[in-house]
Amino acid sequence: MDRSSRGRLQPRGLDSDDEFYASSHSTQTSPAMQQRAGRASSMRHSHPKPPPTPNTGVPPTMPQNVPNPLLPSAPASPPTPAPSPTPLQRPSVWNHASVEVEDSVLNEFRLVFSRLDMAIKESWLESIVETCDNHLLSHLHHLVSPKLKKDPFQTLPNELCFKILTFLDDPKTFVRASRVSKRWREILNDDQAWRLLCEKHAYRRMSSGSSPTSPLDHPAQNTDRKDTNFLKVAEHIRSLKRPRPRSTHRSHFKHRYLVESAWRKGGQMTAKHITPDQGVVTSLHLTKRYIIVGLDNAKIHVFNTKGDLQRTLQGHVMGVWAMVPWGDTLVSGGCDRDVRVWNMATGAAIHALRGHTSTVRCLKMAGANIAISGSRDTTLRIWDIKSGTSKGTLMGHQASVRCLEIHGDFVVSGSYDTTAKIWSISTGQCLRTLHGHFSQIYAVAFDGVRIATGSLDTSVRIWDPNDGTCRAILQGHTSLVGQLQMRGSTLVTGGSDGSVRVWSLDTYSPIHRLAAHDNSVTSLQFDDTRIVSGGSDGRVKIWDLNAGTLTRELSQPAEAVWRVAFEEERSVVLASRQGRTVMEVWDFSPPEEMEGSGNNSWSRPLSGTSRPESGVGGGLVEDAVMEDITTTMSSQNAAGAGLSQARVDELRNAYIKQIEAEEAHDHRARENAAAGSASSSGAKPAAERADSEMPDARN
Repeated sequence: MDRSSRGRLQPRGLDSDDEFYASSHSTQTSPAMQQRAGRASSMRHSHPKPPPTPNTGVPPTMPQNVPNPLLPSAPASPPTPAPSPTPLQRPSVWNHASVEVEDSVLNEFRLVFSRLDMAIKESWLESIVETCDNHLLSHLHHLVSPKLKKDPFQTLPNELCFKILTFLDDPKTFVRASRVSKRWREILNDDQAWRLLCEKHAYRRMSSGSSPTSPLDHPAQNTDRKDTNFLKVAEHIRSLKRPRPRSTHRSHFKHRYLVESAWRKGGQMTAKHITPDQGVVTSLHLTKRYIIVGLDNAKIHVFNTKGDLQRTLQGHVMGVWAMVPWGDTLVSGGCDRDVRVWNMATGAAIHALRGHTSTVRCLKMAGANIAISGSRDTTLRIWDIKSGTSKGTLMGHQASVRCLEIHGDFVVSGSYDTTAKIWSISTGQCLRTLHGHFSQIYAVAFDGVRIATGSLDTSVRIWDPNDGTCRAILQGHTSLVGQLQMRGSTLVTGGSDGSVRVWSLDTYSPIHRLAAHDNSVTSLQFDDTRIVSGGSDGRVKIWDLNAGTLTRELSQPAEAVWRVAFEEERSVVLASRQGRTVMEVWDFSPPEEMEGSGNNSWSRPLSGTSRPESGVGGGLVEDAVMEDITTTMSSQNAAGAGLSQARVDELRNAYIKQIEAEEAHDHRARENAAAGSASSSGAKPAAERADSEMPDARN
């Protein structure tokens, strides 16, 4: 066949060169390559190539063009994917028949399984589980576990739900759990649940052990019956102007929780310089209304609870070494041998009781009208502070009476003669003498069940007040034990060795040994949750009573800490800084905006009261107080109370002036808080003499 005829037949098939190439490589190419070669030839069928140029010099036996330039070892290209099905197209069911068979088998199995008794069902399930691998067992676990869980609050009665909540002690868990469901929120928002949480945290409504200060409970001793009636009416009017919070355990818990958080890290401190020169603080008392400070310079300063000086009581001629408050009444004694009775509300001196022949070293109150004093003249004296007379002298000690404690009709005194004595207040007789210490007794505690005494012989002894026997000797201190406090079955002691120890009075064994200070412990107090200690090293530390760990240091180190006192929401520290006596008042109450945020039921604690803000002499005094007093103390009511109209007007004006003074103090306190506290100036350091005996002024 000539070239022209061969060229005319090329469109119908492969040319001779391509046939030669394909035949020569048919044993070497793969099926994929053969497929690509077929596609290439089909392309050439639609587009015939032109005849070769004669002068190319290519032998006629060689192919003119290589149809597939890829090497035989090159991988095959992936096949073209099929087009995606449209939404109207359904995928083909390849095993439709097998699915129908499986469904019929499962239905038959369910029917047979449901007719079996429980034992056979368990046997079948066991046999099925044994045939499952780990993957199927895990899948079975995820299926079965949710079906076995039940919400207890959905099925149990409320009483059992509250019992379950007694095992929770974290308030954050309460809040998170209230978000689980409506039923959980209903249970956890119930006041009964928060009452249980208050009991769990021992959040009492009122602080125990604080001296009464309300004139309704213990009116001032120099106030007659008519004035007392007016004070009751005035206090009632004042209570009407206070906001009435919603009394719920939830709001009470929130308030106490915020207070406890502030004790751990927080609080607002106000510093006051109470003396321009050095002065040793000999006694400190913190009540609901007053902060009373006694100094060795014969002065007694009375502050309000914010640290603002109200008045200075002057009358003693020597240092004041003992004080005890009761309401608005204060009884003090010192080196001038006198026992003086004061009205802190007015600053007036009521009585000057004389009878001791040496320094009055300790004072306690046995009621609103009875005070008992102990002196370096070895005697104790019982005073009627209402009439200003002596009711008896308790004699029996052979040395200075250093400390005393009262419970009911009994008083226990500790002396430098190494003995402690139990006296009857009503009869004045010495009931028992407690022998056992080898050195002077510096501290005593008495709760009616036990007597604890601390001595210079480094030991603490526990006595039975009924028979006078020594129940236990607590040893561990290495120096004088001068600080004692008993609360329930817990005793806390502080010594001159700088240590604070917590004892169990049930087992008479130590609970915690705290290396509190580098020098003597000068002040010590504790409640249900914390211990506050002050030392001669100038530090004030707060300890966790239950854990025995340090919570925080309350203030910056000073030269010396004289006294520390605290209540639930505030603390007072008296220290020496740069030669001057400084008083630090710490407030741990939560801010008003924090208490008022959120639900109104969180606004205030059950026992809390507050007074609305107002300007000095503003509408609170003129509009509210005057109108209420005028309405309440009308002529008819005044006549019923036995008061003349002139007396009513006089007392009303005095009451208004008192309110205006309080508002003025509040206004100045807000201005001072905004401006910032003034920096303290330097002075000569004071010598530490708080625990030493002062020489008698008349010896």
